[in-house]
Amino acid sequence: MVILIGAILFGGLVIIQSTIISAMPLLNGTADLILLTIVAWALQDRVESAWQWCLIGGVFASLYTALPFGVLIAGYVIATGIARLLKRRVWKVPFLAMLAAIFIGTLIVHMLSLIARLIAGTNIPLIPSFNLIILPSLLLNILLAIPIFSLVRDLAGWLYPEELEV
Repeated sequence: MVILIGAILFGGLVIIQSTIISAMPLLNGTADLILLTIVAWALQDRVESAWQWCLIGGVFASLYTALPFGVLIAGYVIATGIARLLKRRVWKVPFLAMLAAIFIGTLIVHMLSLIARLIAGTNIPLIPSFNLIILPSLLLNILLAIPIFSLVRDLAGWLYPEELEV
């Protein structure tokens, strides 16, 4: 049930990402709704399907990008691992863990995509790509992190309700 809802959710997010969000860039950077949702889902307490959602979101994102298949999956897996590590070991305040995981995850995803494009033979200047794509994307992701976290927390509460003690 949770996996099916994840697939439907990521299908909708891919549509929103590729139509609305990509049409509203800051300089040349855009927000990554799929990364935000994956990290927010991984930081929820009762969630057991974080890795499955990570793979579903990575496959959906890889299908609509021009990057080699698997680059975004690898980035999302690393970001999910960081989020799970932050949730367990470092911070018990989920909002701060969300901001830190989004910061690190965005940098990792963009660095992996930059490396994949360099390997593919695209000549990309590093400093302008950092200033015009990575930093604006990072800012947009951080701005959207808390609202997405709140929505995903409500979804997790709906899918994994707390059991009442009698």
